[in-house]
Amino acid sequence: MGQVTDLDTFSALLAPEGQELLAALRDHDPADDLAAATRLRRTHPAPLVSAALGQARLRQRAAAKFGADARRMYFTPNGVEQSTRATVATHRAARLAALGVRTLADLCSGIGGDAIALARAGIRVLAVDRDPLACAAARANAGALELADLIEVRCADVTEVDTAGFDAVFVDPARRTKARGGRIFDPEAYSPPLSWAVEAARTAPHAALKIAPGVPHEALPEDAETEWISDGGDVKEAVVWFGPGTALSPGGRRATLLPGGATLLGAGLPDPEPGPVGSYLYEPDGAVIRAHLVADVARQVGGRLIDPTIAYVTADELTPTPYATAYEITDVLPFNVKKLRALLRERGIGIAEIKKRGSAVSPEELRKKLRLEGVNSCTIILTRVAGRPSMLLGSPVRA
Repeated sequence: MGQVTDLDTFSALLAPEGQELLAALRDHDPADDLAAATRLRRTHPAPLVSAALGQARLRQRAAAKFGADARRMYFTPNGVEQSTRATVATHRAARLAALGVRTLADLCSGIGGDAIALARAGIRVLAVDRDPLACAAARANAGALELADLIEVRCADVTEVDTAGFDAVFVDPARRTKARGGRIFDPEAYSPPLSWAVEAARTAPHAALKIAPGVPHEALPEDAETEWISDGGDVKEAVVWFGPGTALSPGGRRATLLPGGATLLGAGLPDPEPGPVGSYLYEPDGAVIRAHLVADVARQVGGRLIDPTIAYVTADELTPTPYATAYEITDVLPFNVKKLRALLRERGIGIAEIKKRGSAVSPEELRKKLRLEGVNSCTIILTRVAGRPSMLLGSPVRA
Protein backbone atom coordinates (compact mmCIF):
# COMPACT_ATOMS: atom_id res chain seq x y z
CA MET A 1 0.00 0.00 0.00
CA GLY A 2 1.31 3.44 -0.87
CA GLN A 3 2.26 6.34 1.36
CA VAL A 4 1.10 9.94 1.05
CA THR A 5 3.53 11.68 -1.30
CA ASP A 6 1.64 14.82 -2.34
CA LEU A 7 -0.23 17.64 -0.65
CA ASP A 8 -3.53 16.99 -2.45
CA THR A 9 -3.77 13.44 -1.10
CA PHE A 10 -2.73 14.60 2.38
CA SER A 11 -5.40 17.32 2.29
CA ALA A 12 -7.93 14.68 1.36
CA LEU A 13 -7.05 12.76 4.51
CA LEU A 14 -7.96 15.85 6.55
CA ALA A 15 -11.34 16.20 4.82
CA PRO A 16 -14.43 14.43 6.24
CA GLU A 17 -14.12 11.37 3.98
CA GLY A 18 -10.47 10.93 4.88
CA GLN A 19 -11.25 11.33 8.56
CA GLU A 20 -13.95 8.68 8.25
CA LEU A 21 -11.44 6.25 6.74
CA LEU A 22 -8.81 6.95 9.41
CA ALA A 23 -11.39 6.39 12.15
CA ALA A 24 -12.37 3.07 10.57
CA LEU A 25 -8.71 2.02 10.49
CA ARG A 26 -7.89 3.09 14.05
CA ASP A 27 -7.38 -0.50 15.25
CA HIS A 28 -6.46 -1.94 11.87
CA ASP A 29 -4.22 -5.01 11.66
CA PRO A 30 -1.60 -4.48 8.88
CA ALA A 31 -1.88 -8.18 8.05
CA ASP A 32 -5.40 -7.44 6.78
CA ASP A 33 -4.31 -4.66 4.38
CA LEU A 34 -5.46 -6.45 1.23
CA ALA A 35 -8.88 -7.35 2.57
CA ALA A 36 -9.40 -3.89 4.04
CA ALA A 37 -8.34 -2.20 0.79
CA THR A 38 -10.72 -4.36 -1.24
CA ARG A 39 -13.62 -3.61 1.11
CA LEU A 40 -13.03 0.15 1.44
CA ARG A 41 -12.45 0.74 -2.28
CA ARG A 42 -16.07 -0.21 -2.90
CA THR A 43 -17.17 3.07 -1.34
CA HIS A 44 -14.07 5.31 -1.39
CA PRO A 45 -11.52 6.41 -4.02
CA ALA A 46 -8.62 3.95 -4.31
CA PRO A 47 -5.85 6.61 -3.82
CA LEU A 48 -7.51 7.85 -0.63
CA VAL A 49 -7.90 4.30 0.72
CA SER A 50 -4.25 3.61 -0.01
CA ALA A 51 -3.20 6.83 1.73
CA ALA A 52 -5.36 6.07 4.77
CA LEU A 53 -3.95 2.56 5.09
CA GLY A 54 -0.43 3.96 4.85
CA GLN A 55 -1.20 6.55 7.52
CA ALA A 56 -2.67 3.86 9.80
CA ARG A 57 0.56 1.85 9.53
CA LEU A 58 2.68 4.93 10.24
CA ARG A 59 0.61 5.71 13.33
CA GLN A 60 1.16 2.20 14.63
CA ARG A 61 4.92 2.50 14.08
CA ALA A 62 4.97 5.93 15.71
CA ALA A 63 3.32 4.69 18.92
CA ALA A 64 6.75 3.62 20.20
CA LYS A 65 7.87 7.27 20.07
CA PHE A 66 4.68 9.23 20.67
CA GLY A 67 2.53 6.90 22.76
CA ALA A 68 -1.21 7.52 22.69
CA ASP A 69 -0.73 10.79 20.77
CA ALA A 70 0.26 8.79 17.69
CA ARG A 71 -3.36 7.70 17.16
CA ARG A 72 -4.32 11.33 16.46
CA MET A 73 -1.18 12.51 14.67
CA TYR A 74 -0.10 12.59 11.03
CA PHE A 75 3.18 11.23 9.74
CA THR A 76 5.43 10.83 6.76
CA PRO A 77 7.82 7.85 6.58
CA ASN A 78 10.79 10.15 7.22
CA GLY A 79 8.87 11.85 10.01
CA VAL A 80 8.41 8.58 11.91
CA GLU A 81 12.03 7.60 11.37
CA GLN A 82 13.67 10.91 12.27
CA SER A 83 11.37 12.39 14.91
CA THR A 84 12.58 12.69 18.46
CA ARG A 85 11.07 10.25 20.96
CA ALA A 86 8.48 12.14 23.03
CA THR A 87 10.23 11.44 26.35
CA VAL A 88 13.46 12.97 25.02
CA ALA A 89 11.71 15.95 23.44
CA THR A 90 9.86 16.59 26.72
CA HIS A 91 13.15 16.54 28.66
CA ARG A 92 14.73 19.03 26.26
CA ALA A 93 11.68 21.30 26.33
CA ALA A 94 11.75 21.30 30.13
CA ARG A 95 15.41 22.39 30.13
CA LEU A 96 14.62 25.24 27.74
CA ALA A 97 11.63 26.34 29.81
CA ALA A 98 13.81 26.28 32.95
CA LEU A 99 16.23 28.65 31.20
CA GLY A 100 13.38 31.15 30.83
CA VAL A 101 12.69 30.49 27.15
CA ARG A 102 9.20 31.56 26.11
CA THR A 103 9.58 31.94 22.32
CA LEU A 104 11.63 29.66 20.07
CA ALA A 105 12.45 29.11 16.39
CA ASP A 106 12.41 25.37 15.66
CA LEU A 107 14.54 24.95 12.51
CA CYS A 108 14.24 21.72 10.49
CA SER A 109 11.05 20.98 12.43
CA GLY A 110 9.80 18.03 10.35
CA ILE A 111 6.35 16.79 11.33
CA GLY A 112 6.46 18.84 14.55
CA GLY A 113 7.38 16.33 17.23
CA ASP A 114 9.71 18.73 19.06
CA ALA A 115 7.37 21.67 18.54
CA ILE A 116 4.63 19.71 20.30
CA ALA A 117 6.81 19.11 23.37
CA LEU A 118 7.96 22.73 23.40
CA ALA A 119 4.40 24.06 23.17
CA ARG A 120 3.29 21.79 25.99
CA ALA A 121 6.08 23.31 28.08
CA GLY A 122 4.47 26.72 27.51
CA ILE A 123 6.83 27.90 24.75
CA ARG A 124 5.51 29.67 21.64
CA VAL A 125 7.11 28.03 18.60
CA LEU A 126 7.86 29.00 15.00
CA ALA A 127 8.36 25.63 13.27
CA VAL A 128 10.29 25.90 10.00
CA ASP A 129 10.94 23.19 7.40
CA ARG A 130 11.47 23.23 3.65
CA ASP A 131 9.44 20.06 2.99
CA PRO A 132 5.84 21.10 2.18
CA LEU A 133 4.45 17.68 3.16
CA ALA A 134 6.25 17.72 6.53
CA CYS A 135 4.90 21.23 7.14
CA ALA A 136 1.38 20.11 6.33
CA ALA A 137 1.74 17.24 8.81
CA ALA A 138 3.11 19.62 11.45
CA ARG A 139 0.11 21.95 11.05
CA ALA A 140 -2.27 19.02 11.25
CA ASN A 141 -0.53 17.71 14.37
CA ALA A 142 -0.67 21.09 16.08
CA GLY A 143 -4.40 21.18 15.40
CA ALA A 144 -5.08 17.57 16.36
CA LEU A 145 -3.33 18.03 19.72
CA GLU A 146 -4.97 21.45 20.34
CA LEU A 147 -1.68 23.36 20.21
CA ALA A 148 -2.29 25.47 17.10
CA ASP A 149 -2.36 28.67 19.18
CA LEU A 150 1.26 28.04 20.23
CA ILE A 151 2.73 26.61 17.02
CA GLU A 152 3.15 28.57 13.80
CA VAL A 153 4.40 26.45 10.87
CA ARG A 154 6.37 28.05 8.04
CA CYS A 155 7.57 26.27 4.90
CA ALA A 156 10.94 27.84 4.10
CA ASP A 157 14.70 27.29 3.86
CA VAL A 158 15.91 27.53 7.45
CA THR A 159 19.07 29.37 6.37
CA GLU A 160 16.89 32.26 5.18
CA VAL A 161 14.76 32.63 8.33
CA ASP A 162 15.31 35.65 10.58
CA THR A 163 15.42 34.36 14.16
CA ALA A 164 15.95 37.79 15.75
CA GLY A 165 13.53 38.41 18.59
CA PHE A 166 13.23 34.78 19.67
CA ASP A 167 14.44 33.70 23.11
CA ALA A 168 15.97 30.55 21.65
CA VAL A 169 16.76 28.58 18.53
CA PHE A 170 16.51 24.80 18.19
CA VAL A 171 18.14 23.15 15.17
CA ASP A 172 17.69 19.51 14.16
CA PRO A 173 19.72 19.05 10.94
CA ALA A 174 18.94 16.13 8.64
CA ARG A 175 21.41 13.31 9.28
CA ARG A 176 20.35 10.78 6.63
CA THR A 177 21.07 10.57 2.91
CA LYS A 178 18.06 11.05 0.67
CA ALA A 179 19.15 8.30 -1.73
CA ARG A 180 19.20 5.31 0.63
CA GLY A 181 18.25 6.68 4.03
CA GLY A 182 21.67 5.87 5.46
CA ARG A 183 23.08 7.77 8.42
CA ILE A 184 25.53 10.63 7.89
CA PHE A 185 28.48 10.57 10.26
CA ASP A 186 30.32 13.72 9.13
CA PRO A 187 28.69 16.69 10.93
CA GLU A 188 29.58 18.95 8.00
CA ALA A 189 27.50 16.70 5.74
CA TYR A 190 24.37 17.39 7.82
CA SER A 191 21.67 19.48 6.13
CA PRO A 192 22.31 22.23 7.10
CA PRO A 193 25.94 21.60 8.17
CA LEU A 194 26.83 21.63 11.87
CA SER A 195 29.06 24.71 11.36
CA TRP A 196 26.04 26.69 10.08
CA ALA A 197 23.89 25.46 12.98
CA VAL A 198 26.55 26.50 15.49
CA GLU A 199 26.77 30.00 14.05
CA ALA A 200 22.98 30.29 14.05
CA ALA A 201 22.96 29.18 17.68
CA ARG A 202 25.49 31.83 18.69
CA THR A 203 23.18 34.60 17.45
CA ALA A 204 20.39 33.66 19.89
CA PRO A 205 20.20 34.18 23.67
CA HIS A 206 19.80 30.39 24.05
CA ALA A 207 20.10 27.52 21.62
CA ALA A 208 20.02 23.74 21.41
CA LEU A 209 21.37 21.69 18.50
CA LYS A 210 20.35 18.06 18.11
CA ILE A 211 23.18 15.93 16.70
CA ALA A 212 24.09 12.26 16.35
CA PRO A 213 25.35 10.70 19.61
CA GLY A 214 28.43 9.35 17.83
CA VAL A 215 29.69 12.84 16.96
CA PRO A 216 33.49 13.16 17.41
CA HIS A 217 34.24 15.18 20.54
CA GLU A 218 36.76 17.28 18.62
CA ALA A 219 33.89 18.54 16.43
CA LEU A 220 32.05 20.00 19.44
CA PRO A 221 32.22 23.74 20.17
CA GLU A 222 33.99 24.50 23.43
CA ASP A 223 31.69 27.43 24.28
CA ALA A 224 28.73 25.06 24.62
CA GLU A 225 27.66 22.19 26.85
CA THR A 226 27.02 18.87 25.14
CA GLU A 227 24.50 16.46 26.64
CA TRP A 228 24.14 12.80 25.66
CA ILE A 229 20.67 11.38 26.35
CA SER A 230 19.64 7.76 26.72
CA ASP A 231 16.10 6.48 27.16
CA GLY A 232 15.53 3.06 28.68
CA GLY A 233 19.23 2.30 28.24
CA ASP A 234 19.35 3.20 24.52
CA VAL A 235 21.39 6.26 23.53
CA LYS A 236 19.08 8.48 21.47
CA GLU A 237 20.89 11.72 20.73
CA ALA A 238 23.33 14.40 21.75
CA VAL A 239 22.33 18.03 22.27
CA VAL A 240 24.71 20.99 22.09
CA TRP A 241 23.51 23.76 24.43
CA PHE A 242 24.42 27.46 24.11
CA GLY A 243 23.59 30.39 26.34
CA PRO A 244 23.96 31.72 29.87
CA GLY A 245 22.32 30.14 32.86
CA THR A 246 23.10 28.08 35.92
CA ALA A 247 21.64 25.01 34.19
CA LEU A 248 24.36 25.11 31.50
CA SER A 249 28.09 24.49 31.76
CA PRO A 250 30.01 25.82 28.71
CA GLY A 251 32.60 23.28 27.63
CA GLY A 252 30.94 20.66 29.83
CA ARG A 253 30.00 17.11 28.96
CA ARG A 254 26.81 15.70 30.46
CA ALA A 255 24.99 12.35 30.41
CA THR A 256 21.25 12.22 31.12
CA LEU A 257 19.37 8.97 31.66
CA LEU A 258 15.64 8.84 30.98
CA PRO A 259 13.01 8.12 32.08
CA GLY A 260 14.41 8.66 35.58
CA GLY A 261 16.16 11.91 34.69
CA ALA A 262 19.48 11.29 36.47
CA THR A 263 22.06 13.64 35.00
CA LEU A 264 25.84 13.53 35.39
CA LEU A 265 28.01 16.55 34.57
CA GLY A 266 31.60 15.57 33.97
CA ALA A 267 34.39 16.89 36.17
CA GLY A 268 37.11 16.48 33.55
CA LEU A 269 38.69 13.52 35.35
CA PRO A 270 41.54 11.46 33.88
CA ASP A 271 40.91 7.77 33.31
CA PRO A 272 41.53 5.73 36.46
CA GLU A 273 44.37 3.23 36.54
CA PRO A 274 43.36 -0.33 35.58
CA GLY A 275 43.51 -3.12 38.12
CA PRO A 276 42.31 -6.65 38.86
CA VAL A 277 38.64 -7.57 38.61
CA GLY A 278 36.97 -7.21 41.99
CA SER A 279 33.74 -8.59 43.37
CA TYR A 280 31.63 -6.22 41.29
CA LEU A 281 31.64 -5.08 37.66
CA TYR A 282 29.88 -1.91 36.51
CA GLU A 283 28.64 -1.45 32.95
CA PRO A 284 28.15 2.31 32.42
CA ASP A 285 25.08 3.51 30.54
CA GLY A 286 25.70 4.23 26.87
CA ALA A 287 25.18 7.97 27.39
CA VAL A 288 27.93 7.94 30.02
CA ILE A 289 30.29 6.17 27.62
CA ARG A 290 29.49 8.51 24.72
CA ALA A 291 30.06 11.53 26.98
CA HIS A 292 33.44 10.11 28.07
CA LEU A 293 32.35 10.10 31.72
CA VAL A 294 33.39 6.57 32.67
CA ALA A 295 36.04 8.06 34.99
CA ASP A 296 33.32 10.00 36.84
CA VAL A 297 31.37 6.79 37.44
CA ALA A 298 34.57 5.06 38.57
CA ARG A 299 35.11 7.79 41.16
CA GLN A 300 31.50 7.44 42.38
CA VAL A 301 31.87 3.71 43.03
CA GLY A 302 35.50 3.79 44.16
CA GLY A 303 36.43 1.65 41.17
CA ARG A 304 39.06 1.08 38.52
CA LEU A 305 39.10 -0.06 34.90
CA ILE A 306 39.62 -3.71 34.05
CA ASP A 307 41.60 -2.68 30.96
CA PRO A 308 42.79 0.74 29.71
CA THR A 309 40.73 0.36 26.52
CA ILE A 310 37.50 -1.12 27.94
CA ALA A 311 34.60 0.86 29.46
CA TYR A 312 34.00 -1.58 32.33
CA VAL A 313 34.61 -0.47 35.91
CA THR A 314 35.31 -2.88 38.74
CA ALA A 315 35.29 -2.46 42.50
CA ASP A 316 35.63 -4.59 45.64
CA GLU A 317 32.52 -3.12 47.30
CA LEU A 318 29.04 -2.46 45.93
CA THR A 319 28.06 1.20 45.56
CA PRO A 320 24.70 1.77 43.86
CA THR A 321 24.71 4.31 41.02
CA PRO A 322 22.04 5.18 38.46
CA TYR A 323 24.74 5.57 35.81
CA ALA A 324 25.80 1.92 35.53
CA THR A 325 24.43 -1.59 35.83
CA ALA A 326 26.24 -3.61 38.51
CA TYR A 327 27.09 -7.32 38.29
CA GLU A 328 28.34 -9.51 41.10
CA ILE A 329 31.27 -11.48 39.67
CA THR A 330 31.90 -15.10 40.65
CA ASP A 331 34.56 -16.13 38.13
CA VAL A 332 37.29 -14.46 36.07
CA LEU A 333 38.77 -16.88 33.52
CA PRO A 334 40.91 -16.79 30.38
CA PHE A 335 38.72 -17.20 27.32
CA ASN A 336 38.24 -20.90 26.56
CA VAL A 337 35.00 -22.26 25.12
CA LYS A 338 35.63 -25.86 26.20
CA LYS A 339 36.28 -24.91 29.83
CA LEU A 340 33.33 -22.54 29.87
CA ARG A 341 30.97 -25.22 28.54
CA ALA A 342 32.15 -27.69 31.18
CA LEU A 343 31.76 -25.15 33.98
CA LEU A 344 28.24 -24.18 32.92
CA ARG A 345 27.19 -27.81 32.62
CA GLU A 346 28.57 -28.51 36.10
CA ARG A 347 26.50 -25.63 37.53
CA GLY A 348 23.32 -26.52 35.62
CA ILE A 349 23.23 -23.23 33.71
CA GLY A 350 20.48 -23.33 31.11
CA ILE A 351 19.82 -19.61 30.81
CA ALA A 352 22.67 -17.19 30.08
CA GLU A 353 22.82 -13.54 29.14
CA ILE A 354 25.93 -13.12 27.01
CA LYS A 355 27.46 -9.63 26.86
CA LYS A 356 30.60 -8.48 25.10
CA ARG A 357 32.90 -5.47 24.99
CA GLY A 358 36.30 -5.56 23.36
CA SER A 359 35.83 -9.17 22.20
CA ALA A 360 35.68 -10.50 18.63
CA VAL A 361 33.52 -13.44 19.70
CA SER A 362 29.92 -13.49 18.49
CA PRO A 363 27.50 -14.10 21.40
CA GLU A 364 25.15 -15.96 19.03
CA GLU A 365 27.87 -18.33 17.85
CA LEU A 366 29.12 -18.87 21.41
CA ARG A 367 25.60 -19.72 22.59
CA LYS A 368 25.36 -22.45 19.94
CA LYS A 369 28.67 -23.94 21.05
CA LEU A 370 27.76 -23.92 24.75
CA ARG A 371 24.64 -26.09 24.30
CA LEU A 372 23.17 -24.82 27.57
CA GLU A 373 21.09 -27.17 29.72
CA GLY A 374 19.73 -26.74 33.23
CA VAL A 375 17.49 -24.56 35.37
CA ASN A 376 20.03 -22.05 36.70
CA SER A 377 21.07 -18.77 35.10
CA CYS A 378 24.08 -16.46 34.91
CA THR A 379 25.60 -13.60 32.95
CA ILE A 380 28.64 -14.25 30.76
CA ILE A 381 30.76 -11.19 29.94
CA LEU A 382 33.28 -11.51 27.11
CA THR A 383 35.93 -8.83 27.32
CA ARG A 384 39.62 -8.08 27.88
CA VAL A 385 41.27 -7.95 31.27
CA ALA A 386 44.72 -6.36 31.29
CA GLY A 387 44.90 -6.92 27.54
CA ARG A 388 44.00 -10.63 27.63
CA PRO A 389 40.78 -12.14 26.21
CA SER A 390 38.73 -13.13 29.24
CA MET A 391 35.32 -14.31 30.36
CA LEU A 392 33.62 -13.11 33.51
CA LEU A 393 30.71 -14.95 35.09
CA GLY A 394 28.24 -13.41 37.48
CA SER A 395 24.74 -12.05 37.86
CA PRO A 396 23.14 -8.60 37.83
CA VAL A 397 22.68 -6.88 41.17
CA ARG A 398 18.98 -6.28 41.71
CA ALA A 399 17.96 -2.84 42.93
